[in-house]
Amino acid sequence: MSVIDKIKAKAKQNPNHIVLAEGSEPRTVQAARQIVDQGVARVTLLGNPEEIAAVARQTNTDLTGVGLIDPKASEKSEAYASLLYELRKAKGMTPEQATELATGDTLYYGALMVKAGDADGMVAGAINSTGNVLRPALQIIKTAPGISVVSGAFIMEVPDQKYGDNGVLIFGDCAVIPDPTADELAAIAIASAQTGKQLTGMEPKVAMLSFSTKGSAKHDDVTKVQQATAKVHELAPELVCDGELQADAALVESVGALKAPGSTVAGHANVLIFPDLQAGNIGYKLVQRFAGATAVGPIVQGLAKPVNDLSRGCSVEDIVSVVAITAVKAQA
Repeated sequence: MSVIDKIKAKAKQNPNHIVLAEGSEPRTVQAARQIVDQGVARVTLLGNPEEIAAVARQTNTDLTGVGLIDPKASEKSEAYASLLYELRKAKGMTPEQATELATGDTLYYGALMVKAGDADGMVAGAINSTGNVLRPALQIIKTAPGISVVSGAFIMEVPDQKYGDNGVLIFGDCAVIPDPTADELAAIAIASAQTGKQLTGMEPKVAMLSFSTKGSAKHDDVTKVQQATAKVHELAPELVCDGELQADAALVESVGALKAPGSTVAGHANVLIFPDLQAGNIGYKLVQRFAGATAVGPIVQGLAKPVNDLSRGCSVEDIVSVVAITAVKAQA
């Protein structure tokens, strides 16, 4: 069973309510049908009901069992607008602006549903940029306690199962923060470990990656990873984490024993934390292409409640998978 099949099976055990903010987008409409049929989650499409119905007819999609909400006509829009105003008035938002966003922008309405407890998570991004999806999430849902940043991780499932957790690894951050500070890198590591445990059931062994292993090279970039490792130990002393480690020392037992003797992580890492976004993005794509790995993500992590971003090139099945991930994160 693949890792995404295991995630779907876990989602089905306790189906959560996931709101799809781009309710009239054709792939999203078709995905809603599959999500309900598979029992992965309870779903609500946001948007103009007539537009959603027209797309359903065009795609021959039966919407029985799928929730529909029009923010412009919703009985909860006024309460949501008040909630948004209270959350953002210190930043200069007026009641009129709050009402306009709550009723006119489904991304804001969806985030408000999640904040108010009327949905367990939100998925969007098929026709919106990552920035557009994350902006209302950051303004309304905010980060989880103890986490200072939002980041993006990938679940990598490698056919050669000798690395990671039987071939499953978490890569972070590969999607959000271009040049994290030491404190941000530590937060990414803690969040990535949580993602691995929540979604795959792994016991995280976190490697803080660098071009240096245990002081073999001297550079400001190495120092940053060393500081981040120390911060992880301070913030999450129960987490098995070590660094700085080169990738081969993190993954290959013989190399780890040679370069980092006595390390609880070297040679056995299943969560890889890259020092910056360039390395993370390049790394996951190289593994995906050269090793034939399945890359599931990006999974947005660090928010108080789950919101996940889709690629604008996503397939219907991609949307179903991301909804399953969001539902499982909501269970946690």
